[in-house]
Amino acid sequence: MFRWGILSTARIAREHLIPAIQDASNGTLAAVASRDLGKARALAERSGAPLAFGSYDEMLASDAIDGVYIPLPTSQHVEWAVKAADAGKHVLVEKPLALKADDIAEVIAARDRNGVLVSEAFMVVYHPQWIKVRELVQGGAIGRLRHVHGAFSYYNVDPDNMRNRPDLGGGALPDIGVYPTVTTRFVTGREPLRVQAAIERDPTFGTDIYSTVKADFGGFDLTFYLSTQMAARQSMVFHGDAGFIEVASPFNAGLYDDHRIVIHDRGHEKATVIRFPGAQQYRLQVEAFARAAAGAAERVFTLEESVLNQKVIDAVFRAAGHDGWETV
Repeated sequence: MFRWGILSTARIAREHLIPAIQDASNGTLAAVASRDLGKARALAERSGAPLAFGSYDEMLASDAIDGVYIPLPTSQHVEWAVKAADAGKHVLVEKPLALKADDIAEVIAARDRNGVLVSEAFMVVYHPQWIKVRELVQGGAIGRLRHVHGAFSYYNVDPDNMRNRPDLGGGALPDIGVYPTVTTRFVTGREPLRVQAAIERDPTFGTDIYSTVKADFGGFDLTFYLSTQMAARQSMVFHGDAGFIEVASPFNAGLYDDHRIVIHDRGHEKATVIRFPGAQQYRLQVEAFARAAAGAAERVFTLEESVLNQKVIDAVFRAAGHDGWETV
């Protein structure tokens, strides 16, 4: 059983990763760490973890854990991923791993010198709905892919929320812009060549709150919009010359909508619905990670893939500063 330690008591850990670890067939929650020992003890007791630590360094020094999940604010991801790897721990770090693609080189170096597994927590690539979409698109089910369209939005104007704080790495593109890019790259196996973008920033927070993006993949385009100050919506559509595929709840399956994809034919005369009842992408992620950490030939999201995905986000920020295309 892979022994997990949670580095902080963040909401995503409480609501998603800890339940996933508890449900996993090959892992157990061994410890919780917080800068506030009281918070660590409270979450550990509530979650059945035998250990609680009042500092992150103390947990990393413990022999009672094999690896850590890091849900700290984005601005701290690289620092603590490196520290955990240097402590000999396997590391699953919440997305986005970094705010610049170049910053990931430090994490790759730490992974390689310590011989540990480090992976960015893109849970979507473990969901069977996305594995099926990749199979269908690459297998020619919708003919030649011409266009991908995505949307991701929610409404959050809390000034204390990390998503609205530039000093903590907040903003729509770091938080949710990574999802249309990573799923399109995952499905197609292709990388964008150039991007165009427009970005609106909140006058008070300074974070990006609305973006429209066009990415040229050389043969097909990806367009998407996202916002942290619009009504909640998620959508991804893959459109070919023989049909198109809609993903009902692409990023938070089961929350925004059901776990299903719909395949439409060319004439919009037939629709095939494929459902994925009971699929739990966070559990699938932690199980795959634990198997890979144990040496199994398991596909996990690699740091090299993280670099490629972050390069797209970096290019979007650059492109928003001028008219025309920006090379990825």
